[in-house]
Amino acid sequence: MADIKYYDVILKPVITEKSMAGMSEKKYTFLVHPEANKIQIKEAVQKMFDGVKVKKVNTINMDGKKKRRGAVVGKTAKTKKAMVWLTEDSKDIEIFAGL
Repeated sequence: MADIKYYDVILKPVITEKSMAGMSEKKYTFLVHPEANKIQIKEAVQKMFDGVKVKKVNTINMDGKKKRRGAVVGKTAKTKKAMVWLTEDSKDIEIFAGL
């Protein structure tokens, strides 16, 4: 396993209709490093956002999609998605505040 620092774990937030609906229940979705585990994701969220306490983390490994350009067939890169639940006494994550 690669030595991944906490600031390399979270790549970007996932902004979809379904993920925005989960924010009222303190459930946030992020694209994360493909080799990061649940413990590393939990530590990264708590270190990057002040006052946030993580209750639970679920992860999904997603294979790349097949793409075609003319006769050449390839695949996009595989990704990993993490759903993070916060505790009830936790603060909200600020990057989602204006959405």
